Amino acid sequence: MYRQVDDFLKDWEVAARRTLQVLQAVTDDKLEQSIVEGHSTLGWLGWHLVETAGYFSHLAGLTVPMMGQDEPVPATAGEIVAAYETAAEAVKEEAAKLSDEDLLTETGIASLATKGAILRFLIDHQTHHRGQMMVLLRQAGLPVPPVMGPTKEMQ
Repeated sequence: MYRQVDDFLKDWEVAARRTLQVLQAVTDDKLEQSIVEGHSTLGWLGWHLVETAGYFSHLAGLTVPMMGQDEPVPATAGEIVAAYETAAEAVKEEAAKLSDEDLLTETGIASLATKGAILRFLIDHQTHHRGQMMVLLRQAGLPVPPVMGPTKEMQ
């Protein structure tokens, strides 16, 4: 849970940059890559990160554009990257308007009791799906970006 806006903003800067690295590694021809048929694809996961940046931000009281859950996954990886860049910047700009006291505001959501807890979950959720995408990148034969340090291929 975040208690200081600056702490969230610092973490968001790093998390968004790392997520963008992963999204930029996806190619149009690999958008449908999944671990097995019927599971989440690279394209779906990338688009999900765009959608949920708006959704969790909304739960935290931020005015970040939200995509509808029925919005189709874009046809190109570039569209997903551009939408994520826009969403990530909006989260940063809106979160900067919060006060530290705002982060302690109760939300009425049992598992995410405060705005600070929702913002922590936003980053954790993004990290979780970014990890899934990194596995799919490797499975698809695409380069895995060094988001947490050198990858096996770089050693």
